[in-house]
Amino acid sequence: MNKRLLEPLKNIRFKTSLFVLLLLILTTGILYVITANIMKRHFIKEIITRAESLSANIAATAGFSFSSEDLLGLDNIVFKIKGSNPDIEYIAIVDTQMNTLVHSDIEKSGEKFEPTEGQVYKKVPGGVTINEISGAQGKIFELVSPVFFMDKQLGSVIFGINKSVLFNAQREAQKNIALAFVVILFLGIASSILLSSLLTRPIQELSNGVAELKEGKNRRPLRIYSRDELGRLTESFNEMTALITAQRDKLSKYANDLEASYVSTVKVLAAAIDARDSYTLGHSTRVAKLSIELGKEIGLDKEEIEELEIACLFHDVGKIKIPDSILLKKDELNDSELIEMRRHPEYGTEILSKAPSLLKYIPAVRHHHECFDGTGYPNGLKGDKIPLKAAIISLADFFDAMTSERPYRDAFTENETLSKIKNLSKKRFDPYHIEAFLGLFKRLKSKLNT
Repeated sequence: MNKRLLEPLKNIRFKTSLFVLLLLILTTGILYVITANIMKRHFIKEIITRAESLSANIAATAGFSFSSEDLLGLDNIVFKIKGSNPDIEYIAIVDTQMNTLVHSDIEKSGEKFEPTEGQVYKKVPGGVTINEISGAQGKIFELVSPVFFMDKQLGSVIFGINKSVLFNAQREAQKNIALAFVVILFLGIASSILLSSLLTRPIQELSNGVAELKEGKNRRPLRIYSRDELGRLTESFNEMTALITAQRDKLSKYANDLEASYVSTVKVLAAAIDARDSYTLGHSTRVAKLSIELGKEIGLDKEEIEELEIACLFHDVGKIKIPDSILLKKDELNDSELIEMRRHPEYGTEILSKAPSLLKYIPAVRHHHECFDGTGYPNGLKGDKIPLKAAIISLADFFDAMTSERPYRDAFTENETLSKIKNLSKKRFDPYHIEAFLGLFKRLKSKLNT
């Protein structure tokens, strides 16, 4: 998955909203289950209470009719109750031998009452038993209530109440409750999103402010959304940011001044090095100018060009340690003197290593006499192993040295030097750098001729 798509999932607002949402769904679900169970128990309790009351009333009324063998009275009681209670499936009055004296279904009067197998749901004090059985219309509560007269049991009243009526009412109530909980859930979600936004907006503002301060970006003060702890924290952050920005600006100015002073010092040092030998006076400055143009031609950025310029001014700093007898010798150097002269890149490395701020110039200074074919010094680096700035300086240094007077030879012309450079392709210099160097000279000549 795209990282940009995952990014919003990581912010504190999303996490807070998700946590509150899950908590709300869990709480709402638990409350719904608890409410549904309470409602179910309430419905069952109500129907059983009503059944117990009806059973007790029938038993009390039927006692006298039993004693007087008034079957018509019993039948009247049964049909009145059956007619006024549609959820009652059947009512039967039986004697102690379970012979049906009266039944709401006339055809079953006089038959032996055969109880349907089921499980005892509840036993009520007074001898009333409630069984849960399966009927043609589903689950039924069957109540068996004894009929007493003068403390003598004469029979029982049996009637069944269809639970489906209860469940239909229960389901309707559950729908209404579920709808209410859904409304509550959506209101809760909307509230949680709003609350999360109110809580996390100041935190997000602070997070963005810290990120921009870290990146050194100047921005307007952070917006203060409230006057609570987060508001005071944001206000303190704004004050801190203003102080840091002011200090940073001062440090930047000091750094720029120091950098300018530093560069000036390096230029003075380079001039002092070149001044030891009248033949090399201005050499480092000329190499720097040529290297800068070549660096731009190759595509170095502004920061790299600035670093290249300083490295050029430092490239012969190691010659400070070369004795005047070698450095100022009018004739060609012998083997031992040549070996000592070739140590000036290493001497330069030693000098620059004394200051941590100068370490970045060491690769260019140490390796500006390496050759593309690996025959250079001091480390015999080859091809791309030679640092780019060192390779640029090497080419510019060669050009300036060849076009300058020496005690032991005259200066070569530019065309002669360029011809020599072409012949050193893949030997001393990178062919790509030579091509850029030649193109640079061609454009410079075109500008001079126009």
